[in-house]
Amino acid sequence: MEIKPRGLIVTADDFGLHQRVNLAVERAHRDGVLSAASLMIGAPAARDAVARARDLPHLRVGLHLVLADGAALMPRTAIRALLDEHGRFGDNMVRDGVRFFFLPHVRKQLAREIRAQFDAFARTGLTLDHVNTHKHFHLHPTVLGMILAIGRDYGMTAMRLPFEPDAPLWLRPWIAQVRARLDRAGIVHNDYVVGITHTGRMDEAAWLAALAGLPEGVGEIYCHPALPGDTALSDGMRDYRHADELHALLSPRVAAAIDSLGARLGGFADVLM
Repeated sequence: MEIKPRGLIVTADDFGLHQRVNLAVERAHRDGVLSAASLMIGAPAARDAVARARDLPHLRVGLHLVLADGAALMPRTAIRALLDEHGRFGDNMVRDGVRFFFLPHVRKQLAREIRAQFDAFARTGLTLDHVNTHKHFHLHPTVLGMILAIGRDYGMTAMRLPFEPDAPLWLRPWIAQVRARLDRAGIVHNDYVVGITHTGRMDEAAWLAALAGLPEGVGEIYCHPALPGDTALSDGMRDYRHADELHALLSPRVAAAIDSLGARLGGFADVLM
């Protein structure tokens, strides 16, 4: 008997990073298959993203917490232990993860920044559909624990489980621990994701291949669409094919493949609640 997934969430990350991202999210939702977006609340184009989201009542918007390789929301004077001289989080996640775990003063500042991002999202008036983190930093036990504790104060009900079906064996026990903590906290989550292996390269071919082999359960396919531009959106995205990812979200072939699944579609609130 043919196996079909129960639900599918299609998410764009980095909403608010740049107007090119925001325009792509709006178009992919209006004219394509995009059902959700994860908002970088402290990013340069966050205000524009919020304004667009308010005009898209069926777009489910979540919080994309930035705790690595990006700008902080709080001033450097308030969380000096977390930031470089430019007021940004670094990209050495191993080093930062060790500091989060062992240094109480660093944990205190980390909790302060996480709460500030939740609070800023709440002030937008948008409904919080889900929470995830830039570069999946909530796989870190300290980060996850803080998000679970603080998110409760802001009505968090859903989080991304960053588990790809072909994840390496060494990672699976770690993912199982994250899944168990989410379940104990009463936080709903997807069963698997598609997009880690092909980060920045979720073009039409990647989409069609993924859709042809989705496992059972609730899946989240996430991507990073943006309009073309002369410069990279960030140093870490120099090889990202944003325009190809937008094209895939607008592709009639991708839409037809999704329709053929017979899955429940939408954001986390639509598929999991």
